[in-house]
Amino acid sequence: MKRITLGIAIAVGVASLAGCQKQEAAAPVADANYQKVLIGRLLDAKAGDVIEIPAGRFSFDRSLSLRVDGVTIRGAGMDKTILSFKGQKAGAEGLLVNAGNFTLENLAIEDSKGDGLKINEGENITIRGVRVEWTGGPKTSNGAYGIYPVQTTNVLIEDSVAIGASDAGIYVGQSKNVVVRRNRAERNVAGIEIENTIGADVYENTATDNTGGILVFNMPNLPQPGHTTRVYRNKVIANNTGNFAAKGAAVASVPAGSGVVINSNDKVEIFDNDIADNQTANVIISSYFSTGYMTEKGVAKAFDPYPEEIAIHGNRFKGGGDKPDGLDLKALRVAMFGLSGRLPDVLWDGYVNTARPGGAQVCIDNGAAETLNADGPNKYKNPSLVTAAVRCKLPPLPVVTIPADGGAAATKAAPTA
Repeated sequence: MKRITLGIAIAVGVASLAGCQKQEAAAPVADANYQKVLIGRLLDAKAGDVIEIPAGRFSFDRSLSLRVDGVTIRGAGMDKTILSFKGQKAGAEGLLVNAGNFTLENLAIEDSKGDGLKINEGENITIRGVRVEWTGGPKTSNGAYGIYPVQTTNVLIEDSVAIGASDAGIYVGQSKNVVVRRNRAERNVAGIEIENTIGADVYENTATDNTGGILVFNMPNLPQPGHTTRVYRNKVIANNTGNFAAKGAAVASVPAGSGVVINSNDKVEIFDNDIADNQTANVIISSYFSTGYMTEKGVAKAFDPYPEEIAIHGNRFKGGGDKPDGLDLKALRVAMFGLSGRLPDVLWDGYVNTARPGGAQVCIDNGAAETLNADGPNKYKNPSLVTAAVRCKLPPLPVVTIPADGGAAATKAAPTA
């Protein structure tokens, strides 16, 4: 294994940091020498290389990319090794990886023009101790995705932080065998999003101050439909930030104040979470019809828009539902529960594929938590509490195991009963 330490970066980083302290409002000045060093190391990298970046703040005016399997990039810590793209002029991503057997750990990516970290079509991916942040706060002009593996297999994202993404802070799309654990997502539109992914365990994360905390979505016109996601032992608290997604983005339809949102996905188990103070609803179960992008007549034959085999149990709910986002939801709250009332912990739009044997199999067995069927198919004319009707149980979903995890997901999995 070849270990590459970018020693030249120390002096450059100290100078850059000193300049930032003198002119805090100015964007860091890109150092062409350091850019050349790091870009050169990435271009020359070979399988087994460890590229170490020491502590410091380093500035870039263009994207970084890696196209070689088997490489580790390692910093000195997410608050010590900082790659700043505030002055970026070329490229979109901060770091774009088209490779497998890849590890990125212990560094930060700040203020990229587009996505912070994108990993495309790789296997055996580990993201550990990485912070991706847009430091100016929530803005539509921020990059869409913070940590963004797509069309990947065997993915581990742990002990990382995502802040300020205009779509999703931590997003895993069109992937298989995924573990997302012990991360923090805040001030994004979607804190953590699992989309069109098969087999994901999302646990021991904190999602707070996003528009929506944790999303499990299926979208049409993508290579695979997603299913089999477990969301457990997370803290999903006060996700009430106004939606700042770009117009037309899928998450632009997510109401502010959404805790856990399931949209058109199947075989999803939500259990043993602390979900509190999400002002629209602590949990939302919806079909693609409720996004406003598709009507029942216009649904593609290859796409199943209905959420099915959904199990919600053993969660600790508190507060929420008191200030729903949008005129329709506000009117629904007042009509059903009065001026001082709140929407129940679980809000379901009520869309069901009537041709499916066994129905939707939405099972919510969560103590005193109530479920509201909003009657979406009838344009929300007859909403009703259906708590007793959906009180049922489904078999627990399987534990996700990945090679990079060393079996830890299996040994530390939460109980399913």
